[in-house]
Amino acid sequence: MTLLDPAERSARGHAIAEEITRFTAPSPATPYEQSWRDFIFAEVWSRPGLDRRARYLIAMAGAAMSPHGSDQLFRYVHGALKSKELTLAEMREAALHLSVYAGWSRGGELDRAVTRAAEELRLPPADCPPIRAEAWDPEERMARGAAEFEKVMTFPGVSNSSPYLGAGIGNFVFGEMWCRRGLDERSRRWMTLVGVAESSSDIPIRSHIHAAMASGNCQPDEMQEFVLAYGIHAGWPKASVIQSVVFEMIKKVAEGKPWNG
Repeated sequence: MTLLDPAERSARGHAIAEEITRFTAPSPATPYEQSWRDFIFAEVWSRPGLDRRARYLIAMAGAAMSPHGSDQLFRYVHGALKSKELTLAEMREAALHLSVYAGWSRGGELDRAVTRAAEELRLPPADCPPIRAEAWDPEERMARGAAEFEKVMTFPGVSNSSPYLGAGIGNFVFGEMWCRRGLDERSRRWMTLVGVAESSSDIPIRSHIHAAMASGNCQPDEMQEFVLAYGIHAGWPKASVIQSVVFEMIKKVAEGKPWNG
């Protein structure tokens, strides 16, 4: 029988907490605080199934969507910037992306945390490319959105049959935001997955989990790790729903089936 040393686990969690946040970690005074050190940092963040950049993005999105997650959000942002896992320009793009999938109020939480961390770290301002600098043709923009949607989601589906589908999904979400190159597509996936998971909406959850793997941006074993990382801020009941969809979509992708087929 192998025995695991609780002191070693606590020491590992303490070290990882400081590595992730780039702050001095205080000694826990409550069982809740111990769980951050001994489980979340020692046993989840230390797992090899997801790269550190992905874990930061998932954690930041989860904390931004939590009603009382501002302190932890700031610590994640501070750590991501100081460790250079994400640049300031990428963090600004992440806040824009989260706004679409979690609402602009939640995106604002992340943007404000980025501003606070950047000021504390005395980082020079990031370039701020305009949403669109040149004049555009509405039909061309819609066509671009449809093409980007099919690339990202791996199936066609954009129409102009309603303001939500045309002005929202076709023109802005895929016609402009997903086309911005300030944040890579794989990074956008993790933010998106947290947003759709938090929506509790069946179609976005199923279609985006399928697309994340069908596109090649995320591997099946990474999606399994995503569920565990997501559950930290969402809670196990919500994560259990996502886990069942991940199991289902792994099978569908492996069999070459669409998300709804």
